[in-house]
Amino acid sequence: MQHSSPIGIFDSGYGGLTVFRSIVDKLPGYDYIYLGDNARSPYGDHSFDTIYKYTLECVEWLFAKGCQLVILACNTASAKALRTIQQKDLPAKYPDRRVLGVIRPTAEVIDSYTQSKQVGVMGTRGTVNSQSYLLEINKFFPEIKVYQQSCPMWVPLIENNEHLQSGADFFIKEYCDQLLNQSDEIDCVLLACTHYPLLMPKLKKVFPDHINVLTQGEIVANSLVDYLERHPEIEEQLAKHGQREFYTSGDPKAFDEHASIFFGEALKSGKM
Repeated sequence: MQHSSPIGIFDSGYGGLTVFRSIVDKLPGYDYIYLGDNARSPYGDHSFDTIYKYTLECVEWLFAKGCQLVILACNTASAKALRTIQQKDLPAKYPDRRVLGVIRPTAEVIDSYTQSKQVGVMGTRGTVNSQSYLLEINKFFPEIKVYQQSCPMWVPLIENNEHLQSGADFFIKEYCDQLLNQSDEIDCVLLACTHYPLLMPKLKKVFPDHINVLTQGEIVANSLVDYLERHPEIEEQLAKHGQREFYTSGDPKAFDEHASIFFGEALKSGKM
C-alpha cells in the first residue's frame, strides 16, 4: 500500500490555521494540505444549506488532491455541514474517506475544565444558533449547563488585523459581559471559533482569573492522535514527509499576508 495521502485541513478562512498549528506541533511528520475558503468567508451568517454546499465543495476538492482524511477546522462548518457529509455524502460517494470536526472532540473533554458544571460557549451566530455545542456537551455530560453567546464582530476585527487595537476593546468586553450576565457560576469559557485564540491577551484581562478560557487547537490535535491510533487502516495510508501545502479560494497574496498571524510563521499559498 502506498503511503501517499496527505491530511486535509479545511476552514472558511484563516482561523483553522490556529488548529493546524497545534496539529503540526503534535504530529510534525505527516503531509498536510490546508484550504481556506476566503473568497466566501465568513461562514457564520450563511444559511445551513449554503454552508453545507460550500463545505462539501471544499472537502471534495481536498479529496481530489488525494486526502483520505479531512479535518473541518471550522466550528461553523462542523456545526452545520459535518453530520450531513458524514451520513449522506461519504457512504454514497466516498466510503473509504473520513471527515472529522472540532465540536465532538471538545465536548468529550469539557468536563475536566469545569467544577461548577456551568460552561460558556462563545462563537459565531451560525455556531451558536445551531445549538451544536449545547447538544454535544449534554450528550456526554447532561449535568453541565451550557450558556451561549454569539460574537458577530470578532471575526471581522481579527481578519482586518484590528483585534489588538484599543478600538476592539468595546466589542470584546461587551460580548464577555453578556455571557457572564447569564450566570455568575460560569467557570469555563470555550472559544468555539478558531479565530478567537488571537484575542486571548485581551480576554485574559476581561475574564476573572478563576475562569478557564479554552482554545481548541491542542484539544483537536490530541483527539487526532487518538483517532489515528484507533484507526490504523487510515493511518497507514498517510504520507509522512513533513510537507505542508496551503491553498485559498481568495487572493493568495492577501492570504499569505494574513495567514502568518494565525499560523505563527510565514507561508506561501496557491490558488484553489
